[in-house]
Amino acid sequence: MIRTVSVGIDVGTYATRVVVVEYLKNDPIPKIIGTGIAESKGLRHGYVVNIHEASNSIKKAITEAEKSSGIKIKRAFLSIGGVSLSSEIGVGSAVISKADGEITSFDIAKAISEMEENLKIPNKKVLESLPMAFKIDGKETFGQAIGMKGAKLEVKTLFVTYLAQHLEDLLSTVGESGIEVIDIVASPLSSARVALTDRQKTAGCVLVDIGSETVSMAVFEDNKVMTMHVFSIGSTDITNDIALGLKIPLEEAEGIKTGSVLGNYPQRKLDQIIEARLSDIFELVDNHLKKIKRSELLPAGAIIVGGGSNIAMIENLAKSMLRLPVTCATGDNLKIVSGKVRDSSWFPALGLCLAGKDETSDSIGGSFGSSIRSAKNLFGSLMKQLLP
Repeated sequence: MIRTVSVGIDVGTYATRVVVVEYLKNDPIPKIIGTGIAESKGLRHGYVVNIHEASNSIKKAITEAEKSSGIKIKRAFLSIGGVSLSSEIGVGSAVISKADGEITSFDIAKAISEMEENLKIPNKKVLESLPMAFKIDGKETFGQAIGMKGAKLEVKTLFVTYLAQHLEDLLSTVGESGIEVIDIVASPLSSARVALTDRQKTAGCVLVDIGSETVSMAVFEDNKVMTMHVFSIGSTDITNDIALGLKIPLEEAEGIKTGSVLGNYPQRKLDQIIEARLSDIFELVDNHLKKIKRSELLPAGAIIVGGGSNIAMIENLAKSMLRLPVTCATGDNLKIVSGKVRDSSWFPALGLCLAGKDETSDSIGGSFGSSIRSAKNLFGSLMKQLLP
């Protein structure tokens, strides 16, 4: 039986998670065949501070996933997050290459490359280039520009960026664990594959991922990514606040936060502590929405994921702060989301697996590339050949 196996690795500050899925021939719905999880060590705010400790965490999660799936994992997709993750918007242009003026993916890649070369982002690396809007001969066009005709093309692009040193450290960490990285995907984009529907992304929504030490947000509109941002705050701050406010150990404070520990504590004071920190988080999100003029203007609202999304009061508080519809994602729009993977902390790793469904049969991993990326690589190769 011909099958495709895809593996996703999410190296978070709190935990490292691995998901393995398989696609059977003529069946578009994959099946989860293995998972692995290990406590993350050697990370801070999403970046590596101790390569050896972080690598051991990855190895433990990989070993568990191999045992549950019965597959030896050699290659995988990798999600990337943390405070180094950000986005930049720019506009590039290109003269149409074909004699008849028909726009091709090569022309789009050429315009994107021009803008990328002019980006002023010292010490950062572009992970992905996402076209947002097109103009042909000065006039905005809706939908895809490929196949249309004109003399000059302008492309407004969102560049997903990451601090080069942090990226190098993460790749070294994964390499030390014996895994070949097929491609790197920003964690919010990976989570969105599981948490969001096309309808939500088209109408307009914000995905808010509350992690251990960071909060990531990505805004979607017209089924495109409009912005991406990471804040240096997370659910660990809530745990710390509870420990200080109630004068209790951190382990007990974590259990109270998640509801796994019941104690004889004043509920009103506990609610005030949690609400204060959550208010800080959603104020940061709303301030960023104001910067891009989308505050209170996203019909599909805010969709919350991550370990911090399990706090009982979070939906009501977020509705009040953001003045938007708010839901905590369950992934119910995907038939494969069940068991432990229903916890949205697993969505980045699972979303990576969904990116690998186009890989050739009987291989670990997949190809996340697009025709735009292929054309961009071709354009870069041709330019190198033309340079003296």
